[in-house]
Amino acid sequence: MKKQSVLIAGIIFVVMVVAIVISHAAGVTFTGTFWALVPPLVAIALALITKEAYSSLFVGVVLGAIMVAECSFTATVDTITVDALTCAVADNAGILLFLVFLGIVVALVNKSGASRAFGNWAQTHIKTKTGAMLATFALGVLIFIDDYFNCLTVGSVMAPVTDAKKISRVKLAYIIDATAAPVCMIAPVSSWAAAVSGCVESESYSGIELFVRAIPYNFYSILTLVFVITIAILGFDYGKMSEFEIKAQKDGDLGILDVALNDEKEEMKLQDEGPANPPKGRLFDLIIPIVILIVFCVWGLLKNGYDSLGGEGSVIDAFSETDAYVGLPWGSILALVVIVLYLVIRKVVSFKDAMECIPKGFVAMVPAITILTLATSLKNMTNALQAKEFVGNAMQNASELQWALPAIVFVVACVIAFATGTSWGTFGILIPIVSAIFPETSSLFFVGISACLAGAVCGDHCSPISDTTIMSSAGAHCNHIDHVSTQLPYAITVALISFVSYLIAGAFNMFGAAWISIPFGVAATIVFLIVAKNMIKTEDA
Repeated sequence: MKKQSVLIAGIIFVVMVVAIVISHAAGVTFTGTFWALVPPLVAIALALITKEAYSSLFVGVVLGAIMVAECSFTATVDTITVDALTCAVADNAGILLFLVFLGIVVALVNKSGASRAFGNWAQTHIKTKTGAMLATFALGVLIFIDDYFNCLTVGSVMAPVTDAKKISRVKLAYIIDATAAPVCMIAPVSSWAAAVSGCVESESYSGIELFVRAIPYNFYSILTLVFVITIAILGFDYGKMSEFEIKAQKDGDLGILDVALNDEKEEMKLQDEGPANPPKGRLFDLIIPIVILIVFCVWGLLKNGYDSLGGEGSVIDAFSETDAYVGLPWGSILALVVIVLYLVIRKVVSFKDAMECIPKGFVAMVPAITILTLATSLKNMTNALQAKEFVGNAMQNASELQWALPAIVFVVACVIAFATGTSWGTFGILIPIVSAIFPETSSLFFVGISACLAGAVCGDHCSPISDTTIMSSAGAHCNHIDHVSTQLPYAITVALISFVSYLIAGAFNMFGAAWISIPFGVAATIVFLIVAKNMIKTEDA
């Protein structure tokens, strides 16, 4: 099947190249026409066929470069290397550094053994199953800087706690996954905020200001958090998840991947990567580095914002004017230095161990770096072809459908993210188009942007090839397919409620879309779970 997909993708690429060359020879104009949408559309189609993001995005870049270079071979190569990839790396240098520093911090925390220390502490202080799930949720929310940071930490920290309360590992994986990308997508101090800021080109708003203003309309992310809290408090599950939870409670079968019970301690020791005889890290060795990272990143953002304002203005003004691509790496590199000094002085890691974490951190972030670079390269090509102008002109005659467009954008983003397994690649493709559909003067501008972001998170949450989905199952040490199949009904439930919320937001935007849609979404989520629990009880009876 994979060979067939690759063959079909290759045929599509060749056909498109031939079509572009023939059209150019016939005098067809690429700039500002439907042809400007061909690169992202082909990237989407290839992603749906191959289920692979990197090559699909790169093919889109190549097709865009051929059109920008007007079918000249040497000019095409120059466009790909300079205008696309090199400019993408240069434009995203700040966020790329931030990702690397995050990876190093994660490696340092794991190396210190502080994650296991926190797990041991929580195991003695958390008494109930509901408490264990809410504690896992709270830790996931706390680590809002980056979803990779979240996935790589929460699983190893909370596994001993959830095991003690007989919570299946697939349930742990779901909570990890549900508090990774959704939390980062509504946290203004995160790698996601910086990535989104880089994909938006606005004349009226800075990237971080637009991200913050869009948060109230990110219904999927908000309702996912409501869903996790409600299902933990109600204490029930449905779908395949209930089967795993029943096994865990009755038989003690937690669904630990390929690990016999008598080998569990050794396996967890390898997963934690902390010192084994015994771990030197303590509870505060986890808390202090996280606090240091958050404080310095916030400070870096505020400093850059105040520098832009000439040292005057409020905190909100500073956040509005800050450049996340400068503020986040500024703060994170200082935080990294302080964290290394702290852990070395504490003697929980040696200086040599700390230096060994540098390449480990870089390697962990290579997927995110690659996706961001390719997505930005594709954006550069669509901008050069004036895709935004074409879409904006085409949508002028569709004003009567404006109220339904946020819901449609949400569905499209879901499909793309599910197929490619990447949120960043999805909003890298869609945000420039969505920005053209909803002018900045439109009351639906922020709703449309949020619909794109929420759909990207939803599709990524459901996708079996998503990096965060894969890392969540790895962090919980459960079978990956089991994790995907058990969380899919939950994600689809929230997605359906979110879709209706976007329809409501589009229809009632003049009355304050967020203040109508969010209460509806929250109420619908809670009511659904209560009704589902009662129905399951009735069937069991």
